[in-house]
Amino acid sequence: MPNYFSYFPQIYYDAVGNGNFKIVTNLLRRVKIKKGLKEVGAFFDEYDVDTEMTPETVSEQVYGHQKYYWIILIFNEIKDRFYDWPLTASQFESYVNDKYDNVNAVHHYEITQESGSTTSIDESHKIQVNSTTSGATAVTNYEYEQRLQNKKQRIRLLKPEFLDLFVEEFKTLVS
Repeated sequence: MPNYFSYFPQIYYDAVGNGNFKIVTNLLRRVKIKKGLKEVGAFFDEYDVDTEMTPETVSEQVYGHQKYYWIILIFNEIKDRFYDWPLTASQFESYVNDKYDNVNAVHHYEITQESGSTTSIDESHKIQVNSTTSGATAVTNYEYEQRLQNKKQRIRLLKPEFLDLFVEEFKTLVS
């Protein structure tokens, strides 16, 4: 079963500089999905991640095997799976409590924008303003962090019928 790093090329590398080269995997290679590709709805499905799920469990559920977890991470530009991926409920509570002295303190003030979209699932229709702005409402540190978590829970998954094509293209680009 190939894994993510098995697709990367091998290189000779002298880590110490003493002329003793070893064969290592070239981890410096990076592949990024073309921006427009991720916007074409025919290639992906929207997916809501349960906070107890990992990239591996989502991969197992959607693609039938955990080995494709890395495609989920790449497709959603997740570079740090511990903080870019939704935290579990207990991890979230610990994170917020460690980050803020007072989770109920005001993080910022906001109002609903008057032009464009005036509703949204993720509160993106609201704009930050000064506390003196008419109609401004306070958003606590906790509410702010919860919104960020909610955004992380909504991911895009490459449709299973494109999985093999994606893996082949990745192998070509990374080697």
